[in-house]
Amino acid sequence: MEIHNTNLADGNVSEVLNNENEFIVTNEPIMQCAANALVAISKLGKIYLKAKGDLIPNAVSIANIITENLLKNNSKIEMINLDSEFSDNGSKMISRIEIVLLKN
Repeated sequence: MEIHNTNLADGNVSEVLNNENEFIVTNEPIMQCAANALVAISKLGKIYLKAKGDLIPNAVSIANIITENLLKNNSKIEMINLDSEFSDNGSKMISRIEIVLLKN
């Protein structure tokens, strides 16, 4: 597993991604979100879990549920990208995470 601190705002990683493979973590229940991500990774073979701020722990949980429970020994975390940016009004920093999951 690789962990990178990258500035996604500069287009280092997210610019080259296919939107079909992006999986944006929402405020849904974690198991529902994990089930949706499972469908996506089963269909596509590779997904990019993305989350901001308070949803980052949910993204980590979803990645763990998929790789350790649902697709145990059939999937892995390829890479984790971390970034922070200022909010729209510039008053605070918002962290972002991108977890790349692969299905074997």
